[in-house]
Amino acid sequence: MDYSSVDHEAWMEAQRRAEVLSRLPDRPSAGEIRHAMTVLGVSRATLFRWLKRFRADGRVSTLLARRPGPNSGMQPLAPAVQSIVEWHFRDFYATHRRPTQTRFWREVAADCRRAGLSAPSIRRLGRWLASQNPGELLRKREGKDKSDPVFLATPGTLEAAAPLSIVQIDHTKVDVTVVDPVSRLPLGRPTLTLAIDVNTRMAMGFHLSLEPPSLLSVALCLTHSVMDKTSWLAARAIAADWPAHGIPNTIHVDNGAEFHALAFERACAEYRIDLAYRPPGTPRFGGHIERLIGTMMGALHLLPGSHFSNVRERGALNPEAHAAMTLRELETYLALEIVGAYHARIHKALDMPPVAAWKARIETVAVRAPADPRQFLIDFLPAEKRLLQRDGLHLFHIRYWSDELRRLMGRSEEKFTIKYDPRDLSVVFVATGQGYFEARPADLTRPAIALWEHRAALRALRAAGRKAVDEEIIFATILAQRDLVDEAIRATKATRMDTARRARAPEIRIIDVSPNLEQPKDDSSRLLPYFEVEEWDD
Repeated sequence: MDYSSVDHEAWMEAQRRAEVLSRLPDRPSAGEIRHAMTVLGVSRATLFRWLKRFRADGRVSTLLARRPGPNSGMQPLAPAVQSIVEWHFRDFYATHRRPTQTRFWREVAADCRRAGLSAPSIRRLGRWLASQNPGELLRKREGKDKSDPVFLATPGTLEAAAPLSIVQIDHTKVDVTVVDPVSRLPLGRPTLTLAIDVNTRMAMGFHLSLEPPSLLSVALCLTHSVMDKTSWLAARAIAADWPAHGIPNTIHVDNGAEFHALAFERACAEYRIDLAYRPPGTPRFGGHIERLIGTMMGALHLLPGSHFSNVRERGALNPEAHAAMTLRELETYLALEIVGAYHARIHKALDMPPVAAWKARIETVAVRAPADPRQFLIDFLPAEKRLLQRDGLHLFHIRYWSDELRRLMGRSEEKFTIKYDPRDLSVVFVATGQGYFEARPADLTRPAIALWEHRAALRALRAAGRKAVDEEIIFATILAQRDLVDEAIRATKATRMDTARRARAPEIRIIDVSPNLEQPKDDSSRLLPYFEVEEWDD
């Protein structure tokens, strides 16, 4: 469903229901059932209906209220009231003065009444406060030197009680230049997105890309982390075990824009994943993932095309001149380093290899896995809001069509959530009450293009002075650019081969030696001079 449009209070209630239901055992006792009924304020029939639905799917959105129309008491704050609340939170509540929640509510209520607005209740304001980042609030109230007690057992350390309790994710620029798989010409340094389980120090998964850090790289890394990796390893001919998998309870990240995207926050809430941000100025909060990244980069410094850690170590070496590995080859090498070396070595903090710690401790954990791996990835993809018009939906100046969505087109002013993969715009996913439906370009002859290609084509058109954007011209421009690049690669390769041939070919001189030879008696050959070919290398 399109849960990104559900208001915050509805999500909070669904999460509360999920928390209560997730604590019930497979065969709850009569006392546990009565307690759950009391906490949730529902009948026995409703409790078991929710429990059946929740256990079949495992997602929070299955517990959202299903009454038609807006839910009573769960409407979002009016824009004017929201503005007053945010102003008082920023300039009054989240300051060194540290006022109480009651005083905060009084200040908000006073300004609302002065403006002739209906003030929110103190309970509703409390729910709004609960949605704010506690680490960021603590930093603003106590200063940068204070630590978040929710995640820190002692200052400077981050503790996780069990596997999958806390997983850290971060990005880094890989210290190796990769080459094109066809031309073998250098392409640049890829970006690595890596995830680690804090309790066992297991690398949960990773994603390697030539694109800068984005919501897509996070989605692919997280999907790789939660899935069983048996087929993934087999596709790369890696005969090793990588048992780490499962949905984490908490994801610990820095304050990058991709981690604050609404699609990411709501997808985490959908799968009951708590999202914790690293407070600015506290690098110790990311120590586990930073050390793992450092370990991986140290192993990659042995590869051709390595940039090493700094200019001093690199010296006069030209990494691009020595680059030899493609992105796929580097991905396989990195996977081998993780499963064949890092997981198998004794970790100083554990006194055992990470893989041994995982196998010993995971037995006590109820591992959660997504019911639909494809939908799990789609839920974390970036999204846009669009109307379904009579001729389809328009995204990135491309018209998409879907027969399944024909009945909704041009009949509603509601904007639908459109999920897309920036690597391939040949298909997008439209969120409806019945799940996701695929939509493809109305012109099926269009080639599959990436978002970066699309934006490059738009820049080229704007540089040419065009004001209006035409879909036909966009695709024609992309195809022309591709042909230009392919021709440049072919020409460059041919030129390099010709240069190499000229450098190796011996110099040839033709010497007329006919005057020094006795002429043959046959008169027919007297007019033909006799030549010898002499060759040497300078």
